[in-house]
Amino acid sequence: MATTDLSYYDKTTIPNAKSFRFGIVVSEWNPEITGNLQKGAIETLLDCGATKDNIISWEVPGSFELVYGCKKMIKSQQVDAIIAIGNVIQGQTKHFDFVCEGVTQGIVDLNIKYDIPVIFSVLTDNTKQQSLERSGGIHGNKGIECAVAAVKMAALKNIDTKTESIGF
Repeated sequence: MATTDLSYYDKTTIPNAKSFRFGIVVSEWNPEITGNLQKGAIETLLDCGATKDNIISWEVPGSFELVYGCKKMIKSQQVDAIIAIGNVIQGQTKHFDFVCEGVTQGIVDLNIKYDIPVIFSVLTDNTKQQSLERSGGIHGNKGIECAVAAVKMAALKNIDTKTESIGF
């Protein structure tokens, strides 16, 4: 991870996002981190061809609530992919473990149950500094990496498997 630039992507390897609709569900907890992740995701979606009108952003109180927010968005909005953005920082209690496990499993469950890809953009770091480094700091911005994944997964979701193969 220390050698990975989370902000790097080669646009020539990514489908054009013009015809896709994206959802972003972002945690209000640690807003200086989640806000940077959200900003990176939106800028990347736009750079890849998405339009502002085709990006929906909702806020939820914390990372644990991301799963419900994503489920509600799947059921009420016609989106091709959702990016779940959150941040959980290790403390001195087991709360970190419970939240991380719950959010991870919840997003897995959404991906299995629904035909809408939900991208995991939840930083789970030991320190706030590590989260800052991955939300626009020295390691880049995980929101950018997850937006690229959302575009690729939206293309995969929309492929006609009878006539096409996917190749970026």
